[in-house]
Formats: sequence, C-alpha cells, structure tokens
Amino acid sequence: MTSTLQINGATTGNALQTLLVAPDIQPGDEVSYQLCKEIYAWHPMGAKLADFPIAMAQFKPRKIAVPDGPEDVLVEAFEREWKACDASRVIFNVARLARVYGVSTLALLVEGVQAGSPVNFEELAGKKIAFNVFDPLNTAGSLVLNQDPNAFDFQKSDGVTVQGVEYHPSRTVTIMNEDPIYIGYTQSAFGYVGRSVYQRALYPLKSFINTQITNDMIALKAGVLIATLDQQSSAVDKLMANIAGQKRDMVKGASVGNVISIAVGEDIQSLNLQNLDGAFGMARKNIIEDIATAAGTPSKLLLSETFAEGFGEGTEDAKHVAQYIQGLREWMQDLYDFMDTIVQYRAWNPEFYETIQARFPEEYGKKDYKQAFYAWRNGFKAEWPPLLEEPDSEKIKVDEAKMEATISMVEVLLPQMDPENKVRVIQWACDNFNSLKLLFDSPLELDWQALENYEPPQPEEPPGEPAPPKPKALTDAVRAARKRTTRREG
Repeated sequence: MTSTLQINGATTGNALQTLLVAPDIQPGDEVSYQLCKEIYAWHPMGAKLADFPIAMAQFKPRKIAVPDGPEDVLVEAFEREWKACDASRVIFNVARLARVYGVSTLALLVEGVQAGSPVNFEELAGKKIAFNVFDPLNTAGSLVLNQDPNAFDFQKSDGVTVQGVEYHPSRTVTIMNEDPIYIGYTQSAFGYVGRSVYQRALYPLKSFINTQITNDMIALKAGVLIATLDQQSSAVDKLMANIAGQKRDMVKGASVGNVISIAVGEDIQSLNLQNLDGAFGMARKNIIEDIATAAGTPSKLLLSETFAEGFGEGTEDAKHVAQYIQGLREWMQDLYDFMDTIVQYRAWNPEFYETIQARFPEEYGKKDYKQAFYAWRNGFKAEWPPLLEEPDSEKIKVDEAKMEATISMVEVLLPQMDPENKVRVIQWACDNFNSLKLLFDSPLELDWQALENYEPPQPEEPPGEPAPPKPKALTDAVRAARKRTTRREG
C-alpha cells in the first residue's frame, strides 16, 4: 500500500509518496529513469546531492592566461565570449544530468549546418550557435555501448542519435557518472553506461522521508500543553465542566505579557519530547551519512555542518572535501576543453585580430592571423584556483621569502656578471618583484634602453696619478654581443 490522502471521498497522492514511502522498496533495488527524475525534482536531498558538489567545483572561475600574446586583451575577449555563450551554466547542466541519470551529452548546433557534418571551428565566429544538453531519454538507443570485448569501440561512445538525427562526434561530448561495467545495464540511462548518484542511496533516501514525517509530528506535538487541574468535587456536573473548560481556554489563550493564576495543586507543562532528541537525532544523522557514503560524497556537504577550523585552514575534513571537488573538476575537463575551443575561435576571430594589429603594429602588423591564433591557443592556460587557500598572513611570509631569495641572488650574481648579463639579471629581479602583489601594489618599471646606455660616474683621481681606463658602457657590450650573434647566425 502507498501513502494517500482522502479529500471528500477522492483519493489523491503524489509521486514522491508513491515512489519513496512504498514498502516494496528494499536495499539493493535499482532506480529507473522516472524514479531518478522524481527524486531530483521532489526529494529534499535530490537536488543537493546532484547539484551542490558541481556548484562548489564552479564556485570560483578559472584563471585564464595567454602568455604568448597581449594577455590582458586576449583574456578579456575570451571571458566576454565565455559569458555570452553561458558556458559555465551549460557545463553545469551536463554534469548535473550525468549525476542524476548516469550519462548525459552536450551537443553543438550551428544555424544552417547539418548536425551530422563535422564542426568547422574556423567558421563559428560568423554563425549563430546553440548548445543542447541531452539526457538518456533523448539519446535512448544510441548510448547502449558495444559489449564485445574484441570490438574497437568496446564500451566507448562514438556519437549520439536524437529522434533519428545523427550527430557527428566532433560536435558532441558525452560524460558518465562512474565508468561503465561490463554487461552492467543501467535502467536510469538505458544502456551499459555509468550509474546514477541515487542508485546505491535509494534505500536511505527513502528512510530520509520518514525523518521528514517524524519532524512534522514533533512540530505538531511540541506546542501541546498539559494542564493538571484540581477537581472541585467527586461528581462532575455541567457547572464544573464549564469551569474546567474556562481554565483550559485561559491557558490556551495566554501569551507574552499575560498573567494567569492556577491553584496550589494544579500544574501546567509542555509535552515531554526529550527522549526523542537522542535517538531521532542520531538516526537522522546516520541516514544522511549513509546517503553520502552511498553516493561517494563527503557527508559534510549534505549535513551542512561548518568545518571545525574553517574551509581555508586545511583541516582533514576540508582536505577531504577539496580532494573530492578536485576530482569533479577533472571529471568535467572534457566539457571545458570542448567549450574552450569553441570560445577561442569565436573570441579571437579575424575581425578581432585586425584590432590587435592596429594596437600592436610592431609585433602583429605583418604576422599572419593563423600563425598568431595558433600561438595563442598553444599558450592558453586555464587553471582552477586552489580550494584550500592560505590566509594573507601566510602568503605574505611566502612572498617575503621569495623577495629575500631574489635579492640574495642578485647580490651574488651582479659582481660576477659582464654588462650584458647584468641587464638580464636586473630584468629577472624586476619580474620577480612585480609578481609579489601582496608586498608591492605598483609594478617596478625601468627604462631598459637607458640602462643599457648608462655609464656609471667615475671617481676623481688625485693629481699626479694616471687615471684608470673608463669601463665601457653597457650598450657597447650589448652591441658587441649582437654582432657576435649575427655573425654566428650568418
């Protein structure tokens, strides 16, 4: 029997009651596609179990770097196009569906281009594009995966078909929650693919509903008052019943600021629910921990408890969560690589390159677009910020140690260097100083041309003694080195 509600003779219920309060759900039962959808949509833990870890992984954006070009301009263009494509939200939806059902697919659609044709990335800048996210029901039949151990595509996805439309593999990315198991069919994903995050946690998810029912019962009973009233006579007549009723009404209507009086032998107290606290609280916590264990998720994320020392202090709990989140980021890397390529071609397009040539004519005025573009792509870096961040006080100590090491290195090298390499050492020191942003707000900028041409002043010699030969200027050494290099190259 399932839990239902009678209203004026009509029987009503809801999907969550039908699926989770039903007594026929036993440990080890497998979740179906519909059951996964109902858990995600209605269960108090459904969305948190699927979404919250991904949201934590994407909480801070990646740090983009393009060192082989005008970095600030390139990064700004990339991030602007990334937001225009809503790429982070698209990746979130793909990962979410993979955790809910076990598998999901991201597809790139280009206006006027057939889905079965390969992607021409060079033409994406001038096209209207869209990103579709497919769940297992959309791709049913195309992601069953080959179970022949000798096949080239054994347990591998080579593209999807949606309602008879075949998508070229170059425009789709399929991810799975956990790897497929040989001849291990997943009902929620309609294939021999990954598994839903709810699969092992189905029974404790059902048990959690019972804790919600218990919470509701406790909330209803917590406001009950028990009034112990003296009986005026052994016979309870209508008059005495009315007097007792008036006393109960007085107790019921009393609120802050009111005063009521009771007889010496009478007493008023709330319903004693103290015995529920220990057993029920422990049972509820254990159920949540069972859900987290079954889903492979740190229980801290579901219990909503604060870390003992804070997330940034590097406690064992925080380290465990950080390792888990880092694993999720690596799991989503294929999606980020796919979106990075699309955004790069759309952001750094030929029209954008014309503005680069106008702003930096000396470096890019005569350079071919493709040559510059592939140099930018090869140097592109996107790194996740660390989850376990040190406090600023510790970061300053690290920067101070780097500064002292840099100064020591300069003091040792400069007296031993020829004029040409002295400039290089000073440049190296400036680059290191400028990276210590917690110590220096403003960058150190030197005129390298003036430094090359600089001749240190000579001390005046006493009369009668021949003056020592003046040291050559740094520019002479630089010019001589350039001539030697030119001869060697010739």
